[in-house]
Amino acid sequence: MTTETQTGPVDYAAESEPRLSWARHAPEVYKAMVRLDAAARRGLDPKLNELVKIRASQLNHCAFCLDMHTKDALAAGESVERIVQLGAWEESRHFYTEKELAALELTEAVTVLTDGFVPDEVYARAADHFDEEELAQLIAAITVINAWNRFAVATRMTPGHYTPGQHG
Repeated sequence: MTTETQTGPVDYAAESEPRLSWARHAPEVYKAMVRLDAAARRGLDPKLNELVKIRASQLNHCAFCLDMHTKDALAAGESVERIVQLGAWEESRHFYTEKELAALELTEAVTVLTDGFVPDEVYARAADHFDEEELAQLIAAITVINAWNRFAVATRMTPGHYTPGQHG
């Protein structure tokens, strides 16, 4: 694909097609996921929810979800700077609140279970910043974005065409 820029034409790699339209072929599963996603985000700060979704999607290499949740975060008023720094949040702690840091740390622990169980100290830090209801919702939101990531990565959903709020 050739795109015209201020400095001239740029040839980008060809856009790949998805392997499968899983939402079309498994519509009941898709509808259930949409309902689960809506239920999981209830009571969570929308910006925090998007930061969690972006971080999990980075860890899972889900380009489709990164495209979607970056755009949704920007539409919710999140800053470009904080979104850019998510990939290195441990070195950029001063961009985030202690509550957000606890949520990001929990997101990583729940997402990367191959490194072992969610450590007690990670859970305890999250529990210090979220009441039990909020913590349950946060764990649900982390779990749901991981499921979405797996659907999108497995079927190679194509990023770049999402408009903020399109699926919300």
